[in-house]
Amino acid sequence: MNSPTTARDSSSPTRIVARSSMTDWIRACGLSGLAGMKIDKEELRRRLSMPQYLRLAMLDSIKKKDVDGGDEHFRSRSSDYDGTVPQSPIVVFINSRSGGRHGPVLKERLQQLISEEQVFDLLDVKPHEFVRYGLACLEKWGNNGDICAKETRRNIRVVVAGGDGTVGWVLGCLGELHQKGRDPVPPVAVIPLGTGNDLSRSYGWGGSFPFAWKSAIKRTLHQATTGPICRLDSWHVVLQMPGGEVIDPPHSLKATEDCHFDQTLEIDGGIPDKVNCYEGVFYNYFSIGMDAQVAYGFHHLRNEKPYLAQGPITNKIIYSSYSCTQGWFLTPCVSDPSLRGLKNILRIYIKKARCSEWEQIPVPRSVRAIVALNLHNYGSGRNPWGKLKPEYLEKRGFVEAHADDGLLEIFGLKQGWHASFVMVELISAKHIAQASSIRLEIRGGEWKDAFMQMDGEPWKQPMSSDHSTFLEIKRVPYQSLMINRE
Repeated sequence: MNSPTTARDSSSPTRIVARSSMTDWIRACGLSGLAGMKIDKEELRRRLSMPQYLRLAMLDSIKKKDVDGGDEHFRSRSSDYDGTVPQSPIVVFINSRSGGRHGPVLKERLQQLISEEQVFDLLDVKPHEFVRYGLACLEKWGNNGDICAKETRRNIRVVVAGGDGTVGWVLGCLGELHQKGRDPVPPVAVIPLGTGNDLSRSYGWGGSFPFAWKSAIKRTLHQATTGPICRLDSWHVVLQMPGGEVIDPPHSLKATEDCHFDQTLEIDGGIPDKVNCYEGVFYNYFSIGMDAQVAYGFHHLRNEKPYLAQGPITNKIIYSSYSCTQGWFLTPCVSDPSLRGLKNILRIYIKKARCSEWEQIPVPRSVRAIVALNLHNYGSGRNPWGKLKPEYLEKRGFVEAHADDGLLEIFGLKQGWHASFVMVELISAKHIAQASSIRLEIRGGEWKDAFMQMDGEPWKQPMSSDHSTFLEIKRVPYQSLMINRE
């Protein structure tokens, strides 16, 4: 996990690893690579823009939610169309509410550089609608002999302007193409507009977008068409809880009728007659404990007082201040010290790399938060797993961590002071395990609630003293495709 490495085989996607914050910032500001290269606006537009009849057909199919909704544009396409196929077709999804006051301005600028029909505001067009109707329209007419539609569908790339949650939303919807065998799946580049932007950082797109640089958008679009493609693991979460309990799940967690757990690990104890089941997907991390509790409180504070959230820097200041009020640094004196650690409520079972057997692992007594991390960026570009030496990896039975290795790094955070030293990378987090699958068993008692989060979306998880809540994490069988800015 040092500097980015190129693929060992030129035919395979590039593998990426961590970069320093300074390098990240320099790249985000466009001070390397293309800094001295002038990008012609009209030439860029010619490479990115689809012919008008394709743009309108795709947009009408999406608006009408009908694959056939844009047929009239194919039948009546202009006779002056010369058959030119776009060299690097792109569509952009933008969360115009992200990026503070810059969101609407960025949207307008993107529409000027590409075309209005190829820039989708997520308030108006949802990613699954683009997949089910927009791309399906191109596939239909490509199969009917339209060469331009066929080549556009084959070469199209996606740019997401938003935070990590927005990127994950788009990646999840593109995953439908994997499930239905609708290849190829478009790779994704990022314009970072969120607070942490860890997914963006991991693929070289930076922790923030340099709005002050007028040429930054052109350079980003150019690099989105030329950057190498990397693979990214995603992780499926199944949650089963006693039926009498109620939660307010995050957007990434959806109710489902059945819970499908790995049958090779039996569930100890009785299961209530009625259970509630949820499932979802994360790309960066899942966590349980104090860090999720702080995130939960911060999100509620921000929703109740949105005027406090004016941008990433303000959010981070408020977040840090709020963590001090939640017992992250100083547990209130009235609290029972035996309840401070997760050991009291949690059992962890894992499958190690290339192993089909489940193994229960101990929960360290001092740990107040446990994180299962997929990427090497967490908490706005920090690397809590650390840069581990080969001797240590061998001693612990670990392997070097990558975003496409089919493993999650499980680590613990103690009190707030320990977490602070980890976040400034003075020390590593408490290493617990690497796993290809994880099952958590949670049961209450003195604790009434636990706090969990997936990719920055927290929720309060009620616990029963009579029956356990189970949560299982396993890798999605297909990988998402990301564009690396290298």
